Amino acid sequence: MEQKKTVIVTGFGPFGEHSVNASWVAVQELMKLGLGASVDLHVIEVPVEYQEVQNRLPSLWDQYHPQLVVHVGVSGMATTVTLEKCGHNHGYVRADNRKFYPRSECCMEGGPDCIHSAIDMDVVCKRVNNSDLRVSISVSEDAGRYLCDYTYYTSLYLGNGRSAFVHVPPLGKPYSAEQLAQALRAVILEMLDLLEHSTEKQICQHGH
Repeated sequence: MEQKKTVIVTGFGPFGEHSVNASWVAVQELMKLGLGASVDLHVIEVPVEYQEVQNRLPSLWDQYHPQLVVHVGVSGMATTVTLEKCGHNHGYVRADNRKFYPRSECCMEGGPDCIHSAIDMDVVCKRVNNSDLRVSISVSEDAGRYLCDYTYYTSLYLGNGRSAFVHVPPLGKPYSAEQLAQALRAVILEMLDLLEHSTEKQICQHGH
């Protein structure tokens, strides 16, 4: 029997004017949809706090050994479901829910400035936009230098690039929670497909 793939999807708790965080609402809806019989899906809510991210992410990677970790965040500026290509190490001066920000203003002292996902987000975007999903998908290279970007960089670092970050617009602007969940499901399944094929390629290359 084929071994199940483990996928972790996180959403954020409330912050600022987002007293209901669309990312966590969408992730809970995704849990109802599931990712199919071959995927073991775990969803986790992350508080908008740098130290919580520092504490929680390593244990998630260690405990579950996931094939993929997808972090979902809300962006008040977004009107599409936005796939972030990379996480940035520096520039964290905006205080979190506990009025804290890292003194070093970075995620990992001595870490690379920017880490790209192992997943080609342009391909994922194109495939989902070409499907019959009625939600618009776009791609970005700037996750915003706040908890979203901080979480993404940390996860890319811990997971050797097997991570993704998806920004969703606030609920009803223009999509419902159900539509956002369907979009998340579509992009995550494409990401898994790409990861699987890139792993096969690596195995082929090492085999010769």
